[in-house]
Amino acid sequence: MKTPRLGRLVLLLVGLFSMAFSCGTSAAEKKGRIGVSLLTLANPFFRDLGDAIKEEAAKHGMEVSIVSGDFDAARQRNQVADFIVQRCAAIVLSPCDSKAVSTALAEANKAGIPVFTVDIAALGAGKVVSHVATDNLGGGRLAAQAMIEALGGKGKVAILDHPEVESVLLRTQGFEEELAKQRQEKGVTIQVVAKLPGGGVKDKSFKAAEDLLQAQTDLAGIFAINDPSALGAVAALEKAGRLGKVKVIGFDGMPEGKAAIRAGQIYADPIQFPDRIGRTAVQQIKKYLDGDDVPAQVLIPTALYRQADAQKDASLPR
Repeated sequence: MKTPRLGRLVLLLVGLFSMAFSCGTSAAEKKGRIGVSLLTLANPFFRDLGDAIKEEAAKHGMEVSIVSGDFDAARQRNQVADFIVQRCAAIVLSPCDSKAVSTALAEANKAGIPVFTVDIAALGAGKVVSHVATDNLGGGRLAAQAMIEALGGKGKVAILDHPEVESVLLRTQGFEEELAKQRQEKGVTIQVVAKLPGGGVKDKSFKAAEDLLQAQTDLAGIFAINDPSALGAVAALEKAGRLGKVKVIGFDGMPEGKAAIRAGQIYADPIQFPDRIGRTAVQQIKKYLDGDDVPAQVLIPTALYRQADAQKDASLPR
């Protein structure tokens, strides 16, 4: 039985409509539409990172869809599945869990879609074309140097940790390695006496810092693995009447963190450059889609940001 002409026309229009809205077909595929799942969009760092990806992609005629994993590995896996169904030309991930993301990676690999990671690397099985991130190991070393400077090389310190993600593992590794090096070479006596999970968020870090202050009455410093964690520590110190007595080193350089540095609440931050990370990631994707070789890893150095830098920072509101 032959399909009526009108019916064939309807089917053709439906097919064209579906192609127009899929992530990796026809013109969109040539442009290289990118599916992006970031750890969170509540943190300004990741919002800036996402904005940079969009802006750089637009320069190359590429389209971007950005979603938030919200610290949920299962949610992120579903987002990757959506990108695969949409047939995106490339996927960018900032893993919610560096190990658990392996399942999503395997699914994207099986579908033949190249995966790139930003800020947080994937650990375990699954192929990633290129990882673009802050030099977190070097940033952790800078954080230790700032702590030594703030404490005069002595005292007990604690770490507000978030070990589920690779970038934080590197930050704490760099911090502890630099302290050990300075103990051996320069007689620094700073000791890490506690590590508590702060989840990388302010409210959980506030509660963890409260526990730290109760357990360690002679605590001299806290290394918080990002600015939300540092701000949680500041709030706990203020509540306990110990603000200024316990030095806080953060990590990130988000506006709220910089403002706290200017106010003397946080001593210093190794600051990141999310705009550079985002732009570089898109540039790697474009090269790869064009058939060029790309490096397996690109690291962006941090810079130490102190109160004197904050006082000259025109980007901060006066």
